[in-house]
Amino acid sequence: MAATNIRLKEPSLLRFNVTDPANGDIIGSCPASDSKDTQKAIDTAAAALPAWRFRTGRNRGRLLRRWYELIMENQQDLATLITLENGKAKADAAGEILFATSFLEWFSEEAARVYGDGDAIPHSQPNFRVSVLKESVDVCGLITPWNFPAAMITRKLGPALAAGCTVVVKTAGETSFTANALIKLSERPGIPAGVINSVNALENTADIGQALCSSETVRKFSFTGFTRIGKLLMQQSSNSFKKLGLELGGNAPFIVFQDADLDLAVDAAIASKFKSSGQTCVCSNRIYVQKGIYTEFIQRLKNAVIQFRVGNGFDEKTIHGLLIHSAAVERVAGLVDDAVKWRAKVEIGGKRRAELGANFFGPTIITGVIPAMRLVNEEIFNPVAPIFCFETEDEVVASSNACDVGLAAYIFTQDVTRLNRVSELLQFGMMAINTGVISDAASPFSGIKHSGMGREGSKYGIDDYLQTKTVVIGNVRIVHKSSL
Repeated sequence: MAATNIRLKEPSLLRFNVTDPANGDIIGSCPASDSKDTQKAIDTAAAALPAWRFRTGRNRGRLLRRWYELIMENQQDLATLITLENGKAKADAAGEILFATSFLEWFSEEAARVYGDGDAIPHSQPNFRVSVLKESVDVCGLITPWNFPAAMITRKLGPALAAGCTVVVKTAGETSFTANALIKLSERPGIPAGVINSVNALENTADIGQALCSSETVRKFSFTGFTRIGKLLMQQSSNSFKKLGLELGGNAPFIVFQDADLDLAVDAAIASKFKSSGQTCVCSNRIYVQKGIYTEFIQRLKNAVIQFRVGNGFDEKTIHGLLIHSAAVERVAGLVDDAVKWRAKVEIGGKRRAELGANFFGPTIITGVIPAMRLVNEEIFNPVAPIFCFETEDEVVASSNACDVGLAAYIFTQDVTRLNRVSELLQFGMMAINTGVISDAASPFSGIKHSGMGREGSKYGIDDYLQTKTVVIGNVRIVHKSSL
């Protein structure tokens, strides 16, 4: 793993090391929080809530805007931290900082636009009035992942703070320094103490999750991670009956019809499959190419992938970095071995890059893929691109939908009728048409089926941090002109 706990004599002084996954060097250490620390953070968030939630949305928005500006002023240093503890190539790390700031900018503008409904709601009685208020859901518990240590924090904190919530955020142990640097910057604009509270851990993650889920004070819980963990956290939240936002796993189909712009489709496949070395939940997991262009697509994709420069993220020539830890390398090697046992063909890659370090694996293209293979049924989360050949639209729709998750899907065609028809038939929460990029601050990010619940980003994202209150006023005195 990229971090290990160090047990000291005093329980309150437990710390864990954060290391550079490229070489194993220790970057530094962080306090290892536990369930008691989590409860203290919850109590602090609750104490800070009244003053924060009754500020105007405009005031909260100005603070978020200044936080956005401070991150932009420090973007180079923050990107360096991401590369240091996550291993991303410098260009990817710099791009993540811009992506992260986009959520703070967006929600700084949304903070003043939380609208309810006034007297426009008609009541059955003429002397009654109905209004609907949107209020802060109050204290929120957030758990963020290591693959986007900056962007996944701001995508949750932006709407939470804009809505008037206070938060306890559990950051990923592998990337604690990026998260803590961002949170430290939030103090400079004047966001009050207690509004944002962070707990750091690696081995204690399960205890912290349990504390956040079971707490009656925490009224909203948001988690980004694997489906298996999300289901467990959902069970742990059942007794406290809180609002849930779960952004879980994916198994994204990437469908290329033979009338597609082939150059565009290949470029998009590279963007959607190999971004961050395949370690994103919306990465294309199953690439379906129609028979008429199957051979040409593979050749063009191979020609592009063979040009990839894999290496240390700080190398200016590197465009693809490493995997987060050795367990990820072992897992992807097992997926490739399983596919080969089923007589799949490794077109390119398929091997560890041990000469670069223990956590490097070569970008891989595999053909001859069949549904029985593990890499078809599991979220790959690595730089492996399995490619199917299909003949008919009905066939590819059925194959794409044959999974229990439904996060993202990609379609490439120049037939407008087809893209509308297929996008409606596919059972996924997000559809990308003729592009390999799906995430944006203005666009709702969400899945269906076992990919979770709730929305992140966009105007819909702030609703997850609000609750609706109905106010009915009775016996309103109505004075008619005739009585004057």
